Amino acid sequence: MRGFLASSIGVTCAAALALPLTPPALAATARPVPASEAATTARPGPHAGTPATTPAGPRVAEPYAAGSTQSLPLEPLTHNRATPSAPSSAEQGLPRRAVRHFSLVGVVWDDPTAELHGRVQVRTRDAGTGTWSGWQDVETHNADHAADPDTLERASGRVRGATAPLWVGDSDGVEIRVRSGAGHSAEQTPDARDLPAAPPLPSGLRLELVDPGEDDGASSGDEEDSRAAGAPNAEDSALTEASTANADLAPLGATEIAALSRARAEQEYLALDPGGLTERQRQAKPYVGPRPGIVTRRGWGANEGLRESGFRYTKKVKAAFVHHTASGNNYRCSQVPSLIRSIYRYHVKSMGWRDIGYNFLIDKCGKIYEGRAGGVAKPVLGAHTLGFNSNSMGIAVLGSYGATKPSKSAVEAIARLTAWKLGLYRVNPTGKTYLKSAGSNLHRKGKKVRLNVISGHRDGFKTECPGRKLYGKLGSARSKAARYQGR
Repeated sequence: MRGFLASSIGVTCAAALALPLTPPALAATARPVPASEAATTARPGPHAGTPATTPAGPRVAEPYAAGSTQSLPLEPLTHNRATPSAPSSAEQGLPRRAVRHFSLVGVVWDDPTAELHGRVQVRTRDAGTGTWSGWQDVETHNADHAADPDTLERASGRVRGATAPLWVGDSDGVEIRVRSGAGHSAEQTPDARDLPAAPPLPSGLRLELVDPGEDDGASSGDEEDSRAAGAPNAEDSALTEASTANADLAPLGATEIAALSRARAEQEYLALDPGGLTERQRQAKPYVGPRPGIVTRRGWGANEGLRESGFRYTKKVKAAFVHHTASGNNYRCSQVPSLIRSIYRYHVKSMGWRDIGYNFLIDKCGKIYEGRAGGVAKPVLGAHTLGFNSNSMGIAVLGSYGATKPSKSAVEAIARLTAWKLGLYRVNPTGKTYLKSAGSNLHRKGKKVRLNVISGHRDGFKTECPGRKLYGKLGSARSKAARYQGR
């Protein structure tokens, strides 16, 4: 293939809500924020108790800057108040406290193979109004979104276990509680002696508070942010690298790849020559859907210095796995670039991945965004469906769709995207295909699994993803995609 196979390889009293927050003593961390960075960090004035630094721990948090992560170690909690208590492996958290601005939360732990059997809840303080939210659940089952076993990304030594991220909007206060799978305190149950012991929580629990930074694609200025720290113009080089991967589709530095009609997309298909067309294939009628408009990484403001340099590819794209991000539905479409930058930072800095895991993301307004770097028309190897990342692509709809219906615009975008991308690889969206499992809790390693070409995440791994409501719309997406291909 020309240009496609290249590989570079609980609860406090209500009165407390009105009191100013005074956090515990805080240890200073790392370096001061450089002047060049401080210029991009303007925020509304902090509420009382907002600290100047974040607590230090085994893994030092970044100093506050536009585009940064506060990483706070969790503490044992009592059963009736969110205050420190004797060590416990069944309930941990942090009492209500002021922190620096953040917009997305998640919990990570040391062992990526360990599971958190229990419940994670947070509440946050709106930075603009000072109002505290109610308790919100964070999705704990997230290990199925990951690089395949035995891959370089999985074996990097940086990967950690994690919950799904939750978007909360611009906030400056937080409280969290993590309870093991036995649920509420056994001490509150008369027959507690007859109940099984609560499973221990994973070790090294930390609360990650992510600030998405500014929408300019610039580096935050943190030396640790760049995988190529110390190299001259490393950020510029990574930015150029990501843009060059789409050079056949858009000018360098483009913030969006323009939509094409079906006729022009078919012409482009022949020019791109994906997969190395035979003469017979060149003479056959192409079934390629019109190319949808796609916001590039530069368009959503990716800090290219966060990810590992270079790209990794798989051989082809035989299937598309549809996901939801389980990050909540309380976002405006105008906030989506910030939301994606937050997920990107969470995947890389908090979870230890080489880049954002999904190949594409779709918002509830139906806009499509480039995900993992390497070129939107190319078979970029993602980290989205544990066991089935090879020869597939991952599409994540931003939001949670277990009880909420996805928008018609989002389903339409799935159809348009798959009609085009699968068409480049001569794949029928309504068809079946075989993928070889790299190992999952549903299919043993080495098994050849027959799947729908457009599948839900739950088809490759025992999980709720992409949510019952979104999963129920995949049949519609398949038939629409086929029509867009002219079938």
